[in-house]
Amino acid sequence: MRRPGTTQRSSLYAGIRRRREAPAARSGTSLMQLMWLASPALPIGGFSYSECLEAAVDTARVATESGAKEWLLDQLHLSLARGDLAVVAKAVPAWQRNDLPRITELNAWVLQTRESSELRAQAEQMGRSLLEWLRNHTTARTEQIEALAALQPTYPVAFALAASACQAPLRDCLLTYTFGWAENMVQAAIKSVPLGQSAGQRILSALTAEIPAAVDHAISLADCERQAFSPMLAILSAQHEVQYSRLFRS
Repeated sequence: MRRPGTTQRSSLYAGIRRRREAPAARSGTSLMQLMWLASPALPIGGFSYSECLEAAVDTARVATESGAKEWLLDQLHLSLARGDLAVVAKAVPAWQRNDLPRITELNAWVLQTRESSELRAQAEQMGRSLLEWLRNHTTARTEQIEALAALQPTYPVAFALAASACQAPLRDCLLTYTFGWAENMVQAAIKSVPLGQSAGQRILSALTAEIPAAVDHAISLADCERQAFSPMLAILSAQHEVQYSRLFRS
């Protein structure tokens, strides 16, 4: 004999399941997966790189909050948006349509455009770490993970696979990538300049205001317009390799 209340509970659970399957619920799941990818707690080692900011501090090119803010804004628009972010913009749809030749081409471009051994090592190490994270996650398909592993995976291409599996809009994927970069770089500035937490939040606020425009620019770029020409970053990266005292790996 069915206990009183069983029918009501069954109906309630059925309603919860239907709501979970609704588009809004699926959108919420995608959002949480993107938040996960942007989290500083993601075990890919981004916190250990300053992307030449530490060398800029060591050579007195960056010494104040305003200097750090301007440096990072320039890096956002002149380097990230025109290079790696533009790669992610092409790689996400390539993963979604399972275009492996295109993925191979984009990954090779990232490797070929690293202008120092430190910057290349960063792209490779973070790519391998995200690959291992994907192996223990449930979003990307096994065959795609193995296709990534068959390459010398770089971080932008590995991130694109993780983001493509979230089924989120492309622009949201790029906003996630860029905000994760911004948080890591602000933390690098706090440690190396050094700055206080309030100064770091002001810099992050300035970066956040500029990120949407950088993302839109990256999406608009054709392959022939993508570039990774940042000569001062390359020089500082080479200097950082032999810097006397370092906190960061780049």
